[in-house]
Amino acid sequence: MTLNIDESINVALVLARELPIFDFLEEVRKMFGWWNCSNRKEATQTYTTFGKKYQEMLTLNEAMSTRMTVVPSTEYLHTVNDEGRHYTMCLLERKCVCGRFQVDELPCPHAWAVLKSKFLMPEDYCSNYYKPNSVVMTYEVHVYPLPTRNEWNILAHISEDVVLSPKWKRPPGRPKKKCDKPFSELLQQKNQHSCSICGQGGHNKQTCRNAPRRS
Repeated sequence: MTLNIDESINVALVLARELPIFDFLEEVRKMFGWWNCSNRKEATQTYTTFGKKYQEMLTLNEAMSTRMTVVPSTEYLHTVNDEGRHYTMCLLERKCVCGRFQVDELPCPHAWAVLKSKFLMPEDYCSNYYKPNSVVMTYEVHVYPLPTRNEWNILAHISEDVVLSPKWKRPPGRPKKKCDKPFSELLQQKNQHSCSICGQGGHNKQTCRNAPRRS
């Protein structure tokens, strides 16, 4: 999840990375200031219980729960039948064996089925972070614009400092622009390749052992 945020910021700064360090930091400041203002404005103009994205997720989960049947075991523990598969859902701990309820902190389709069977409101089982007020509080710290360099008030002991060149020397060749991917992502991409004969991963058609043998 953290890597996805880093990659989004990295893509947005592709052109800015070619600039000198001061101009690059200025582009970063302006970008975050624009994002901060845009997200705060969107949250203040949201009149639904949750943000647009999470309201759509909640509506989709409700639609998926229409054909599910609920069998209560206790007051909080229920079994949900979803097209022949059984899912155990606990309202007290807000957990479902599908894992979506505790990860998204929104009622999954199985939790929705239980809530409707007990005539409970789904808003009571959603995270407060999805509410517009929480989003407004997230972006309440403003990113103020900076004056030009001529208007900076730099202290004397700082302006007199001499910044030396780095001891590290850049290796020959064109600098690499793409970031190194973690081993887990590389392993996932490697496992995506599958055999064209049997459809299973880990091998190709030349080394496939599941192919029918010729008589």
